[in-house]
Amino acid sequence: MKHLNNNQEFRFNEILFEHRNKEYGAYALRNESDRILTKALFIGVSLLAAISITPLVISAFNNEPSTVHVPTDGPPVVIKLKKVDRIETPPAQIVKPVQPVATPNQKQYDSSVPTPTKDAVEPIKQDKPKDATAGLIDNFKGDPVKPDTYTPPAPVIGTGTIPSVKPQPVVPVKDPNEIVGLGGLSVEAAFEGGINTFRNKVISNFDGSGFEDQDVMKTTITFIVETNGTISGIKADGKDADFNNEAIRTIKSIRGKWVPGKNKQGESVRSYFKFPISMKFDN
Repeated sequence: MKHLNNNQEFRFNEILFEHRNKEYGAYALRNESDRILTKALFIGVSLLAAISITPLVISAFNNEPSTVHVPTDGPPVVIKLKKVDRIETPPAQIVKPVQPVATPNQKQYDSSVPTPTKDAVEPIKQDKPKDATAGLIDNFKGDPVKPDTYTPPAPVIGTGTIPSVKPQPVVPVKDPNEIVGLGGLSVEAAFEGGINTFRNKVISNFDGSGFEDQDVMKTTITFIVETNGTISGIKADGKDADFNNEAIRTIKSIRGKWVPGKNKQGESVRSYFKFPISMKFDN
């Protein structure tokens, strides 16, 4: 059957390479493919067998008994063997099982909470002795429980001197909304262009058309200069209400920024500023 397959393969190769160059390597490889595969199979099996036998051969050489050469001529060789002390194994120790400790026969009462059931039976109420402790059963005939008489040791107070501790200086917490008076300022608040510039703006923006010709009218404007250069809390203390209202309106209408006052530490703070106004109208 194999011969028949080879003949068929050979015929197929002849038909496939008919009128072609049979010296080409593909033709020779197809004709010799069976021989090459058989040779490769034998080589693979041989390598696998060699790899499998190698550890057995190595172990056989390692287990070979060592030989000692004994000379036949000359005086005999005396080999002294070193005495090896015999190692005595300690006797096996018998481990005794732990003996159960009997619970003390003390007075106790059942403190467990009963499980609620449908057919529960109300237990018989018994007076609990005062010298009984909480437990899992009712045992009113046991030994009375000794009261706890443990007394903690008294603390030992040393007689050494306590080193003096220097108190730390208390730094007062500054209120950011505090308004500093003139006595706490190192530099008073001022208008950026100067007080004369501020006064001229007040005069030019003051509307005196509603006031009749009379004596000099006076008022004092008081306001707070904030740390961001704005003003707030404007008040007037003059006798004429209309004059006070116009003075407050005039102060609010002036455009410009103020330089805040500074305290003794050189920090910008809120401070009061007073500005007197006196006018006489000729209508």
